[in-house]
Amino acid sequence: MTLIHNSVASDLHDKQSDELDPALSTFSCNPCDAECLHSAAELLLPQFEAGKSVDAALIRTIMEDAFGASDGDGAWVWKDAYEAVEATQVMMLTKYGALMHSEAKTPSRFLAMVEKLALLAPTQTRRSEDSIKLQQFSTPLPLAAIAAFAADLRPEDTVLEPSAGTGMLAVFRLMAGSSLVLNELADTRRELLSLLFPGVPVSGHDAGAIHDRLDPAIQPSVVLMNPPFSAAPNVDGKYKAATGQHVLSALARLKPGGRLVLISGINFSLATKAYRKTFDRINEMAQIVFS
Repeated sequence: MTLIHNSVASDLHDKQSDELDPALSTFSCNPCDAECLHSAAELLLPQFEAGKSVDAALIRTIMEDAFGASDGDGAWVWKDAYEAVEATQVMMLTKYGALMHSEAKTPSRFLAMVEKLALLAPTQTRRSEDSIKLQQFSTPLPLAAIAAFAADLRPEDTVLEPSAGTGMLAVFRLMAGSSLVLNELADTRRELLSLLFPGVPVSGHDAGAIHDRLDPAIQPSVVLMNPPFSAAPNVDGKYKAATGQHVLSALARLKPGGRLVLISGINFSLATKAYRKTFDRINEMAQIVFS
C-alpha cells in the first residue's frame, strides 16, 4: 500500500523569498562542523526543556560559544544556526517523544504538543545559496508528525528516509520503535544525523537514484520522504522531474506491501498534465490510497 500526502503547507520549496545569507560567499561548512552544530543544539536543549522560546540573540550567543567564533568571522552562517535549532527539536523528541505520545492519548493531542514545541523555535528568515539551489528545507515539525502518523509506523517496520536533512521526519519512528535507515546527500547534515541517531546507518547518495545506490540488503517497509520539489544535484535551474524521480526510485526499493508517505508540492498530482506519465508509472508500482 502506498500513501501519497500532498500539502499546500509544504509549498515553501517553490516559493522562497527569504533573505540570502551574505556570509555564505566567504565560508562553507565542512563535515567536521557537525560536531559544533551538535554542541550548539545541546546548549539550546535546556531552553527548550524549560518551554522557553529561542530568539536570534540567544542563538547567536550559543553558536559563538559552540564554534568559538561569530558569523561575522565566517565561522558559521544562519542556515547552520537554524539546523542547530532543528537538531535541538530532534533531541527533545528523542528524549521526551515517547512520554508525550503516551500522555497525549490521541493523535490530535500529540500533534498539539508537537506544535507547541515547534513554536519555541524562531522563524527561519535567512537562507544560504546552497539551501535555495538544492531546496534543502527541513520538514516543519507538525507536518512531519502528520506524515509519520499517516505511515502507521509499527515496531516491526524498517523506515527509510531518503532525504533525511536534520532528521525531523525520522525522529518520529522512535514512538513506534521502528528500525531506521537514513540517507542524506549534504556532508554536514549527514555527519549531524550520525550524531543525533547513533548506531543508525546513514548513507550519502543522491536520493533521486536511491534504489540504484543503496545497499541491496536494505529492504524498507516504510518510506517517509520530503524530497526537493524541483531541484537536483549538478542541474542548473528548475528540474521539474525531481519529485517523480525520487518517488519512483523509492518505490522501486520499497518492500512489497510497504507504505510510502510523500510530502510534495500541490502541483505534483495526476491533475497536472506535466506529471501524468509519472503518475502512470507510479500506478504501475503502487496504489495511491490518499492525497
